Amino acid sequence: MDAETRSPPPAAGGPRVNRDELVAVTVQGQIAHPVGRATPYRIGYDGVPRVLPGTGGIVLNRRIGDLCVGLAGDHIEPGVALHNNSREVIGPRDGPNNALITYACVGNRATVLSGLARGQQGWVTGKHGGVNHVLVDFPTAVLQRLAIGDRIGITSIGQGLRLPQHPRIELMNCAPGLIARWGITARDGRLYVPVTHEVPARLMGSGLGKNTAWRGDYDIQLADRAARERYRLGSLRFGDFVAITDADTRRGPVMREGRVTIGVIVHGDSTVSGHGPGVTPLLTGPAELLRPRHDTNANLAAVLGVRQPVPPQERLTLAERDRRLRCRVREAPPHLAFRTSAGVEG
Repeated sequence: MDAETRSPPPAAGGPRVNRDELVAVTVQGQIAHPVGRATPYRIGYDGVPRVLPGTGGIVLNRRIGDLCVGLAGDHIEPGVALHNNSREVIGPRDGPNNALITYACVGNRATVLSGLARGQQGWVTGKHGGVNHVLVDFPTAVLQRLAIGDRIGITSIGQGLRLPQHPRIELMNCAPGLIARWGITARDGRLYVPVTHEVPARLMGSGLGKNTAWRGDYDIQLADRAARERYRLGSLRFGDFVAITDADTRRGPVMREGRVTIGVIVHGDSTVSGHGPGVTPLLTGPAELLRPRHDTNANLAAVLGVRQPVPPQERLTLAERDRRLRCRVREAPPHLAFRTSAGVEG
């Protein structure tokens, strides 16, 4: 393998991967334009209609390492979102994009192939199912030079990745280089994986029902305040590694006691019922063999050496902040309520 496809050696105490068996394939997509729905409104689980930025495009002021809860946005995808708009003469019409979202793995290198930022490099940070985007992080200076439609190439490697000494633990959506950098340690037949949060499978929502976890993510529901506070989920950041307990994603996401899935936060919160920060699965296995280890710095931005993640900070969801604002307006004296309401509308 050349320097582009060669993985760094495993860290001391880390697991060995089957790197000599893997095949590297170049795939590419175009920076996707946001898509508007028939109505601009999204109806929240609190019954409030909102007009908010959503998926697609180039997000200039949110990257991996930034807080992802409480934003005035819905399913925000940090960095750039890729979609392959090509059409093939064989197979399904969306075959090229299906291949892009399947082949690309978190931790793969991405290179700008056209436009003003041609030649600049970034990292694949996740996959967003439903809209079927591959997400890529670039430095802010590069994001500012990119344009909708610019072509991005990805050196995809990670399909077929295995841990020969841990055959009951399965990997998906994961570049071999990420395993080497992550800080995973192997001891007494177990893997100890750095994560920032543990999430019970009962909180998982949108994305359930799929027969594969190779083409996207599934969402953490944050609508229940007590559960959110108990598990510190208001402090989630883009790129955080999280463990979903009693979750099995070998054949698609499902709740199963005694198993655990570890993945990465790929998109932001949502006010829509059943939705929330999305998790792209990376490892799944028996809970007695796959052990989460809490580390505040277990974020993709730090692991890849991209930037220092912001300190974790508990934040209210957008729906909860809006509710508190409405309560303050109702409780204000009449001569102040008019001014406050005008200020809200303005």
